[in-house]
Amino acid sequence: MSGAGSAVIVYAVGVTDAGRVRPTNEDGFVIADMSVDMATATLRGPRFNVGSRGILLAVSDGMGGAEAGEVASALALESLREHLDESCRASDIMQSVKCAVEAANRDVVVAAREPSQVGMGATLVAVVVHRALAHIASVGDSRVYLIRDAEIRQLTKDQSYVEVLIGAGVITREEALTSPYRNVILQAMGQRDTVMVALVRLTLRLGDVLLLCTDGLSNKVADDEMLRVVSESASHEQACVRLVQLANARGGEDNITLVIAEVAGLELAKPASSEAVTGTIEVVQEFDPSKPIADARRS
Repeated sequence: MSGAGSAVIVYAVGVTDAGRVRPTNEDGFVIADMSVDMATATLRGPRFNVGSRGILLAVSDGMGGAEAGEVASALALESLREHLDESCRASDIMQSVKCAVEAANRDVVVAAREPSQVGMGATLVAVVVHRALAHIASVGDSRVYLIRDAEIRQLTKDQSYVEVLIGAGVITREEALTSPYRNVILQAMGQRDTVMVALVRLTLRLGDVLLLCTDGLSNKVADDEMLRVVSESASHEQACVRLVQLANARGGEDNITLVIAEVAGLELAKPASSEAVTGTIEVVQEFDPSKPIADARRS
């Protein structure tokens, strides 16, 4: 991807697939230029010049049965974008993202009071790329990965019961893959009046690739496999297709959604061999599992 002439460019593509078992697709994703008027914007891409308000990338995994999960994920994504565009506009991008996620949660809570939608909820991961920074927010167990210098790193932490067990030393990460509690998440959009939004800020480097996905992918495809597919594919569009095919080949019991975004441009420094990836990652706010644990839900 060429970044000549532009301060920061995002090349972003996404795909969502119902999988091989579920009759409906309750996942969704958004790729949006927040610097243009939503009312008059036309669909374009996959190449975006990053403007004054950034590029939004987001993925959501709905839950609730029937069509309620589909409603929850679609509403979470739509509300997130609307609040970023309207009520949560601020000079501090991270605070804008946090505000928008919290406001979107309240919208899903209200919608879940409808008799046909009681109990619905959704996970949400959102990234706003603004200049040389990626502002990342998460609720639930959908993930954001960073691919840099032929390595992959998970930037978000699953807000799940097995993650608590791993942290306490009760089970290993390998045992978590087959644990009967592996799909139990500790919070979701629409389940409580408030959510504890986990926030991470990443200083971007030239050629960084962000991969957002629901657990329909991460439960079937290991991190190193994601890295290999993205690295070996001729394009990010091809990588999306190949990753969905791989998850489906291993059962496809869940919906599968992912977004792949690569950054370039004159404002981005090249990765330095002496620079640790951790030095470009700032944890702004962590999820505290001790508070919402009583509201655990199956994703």
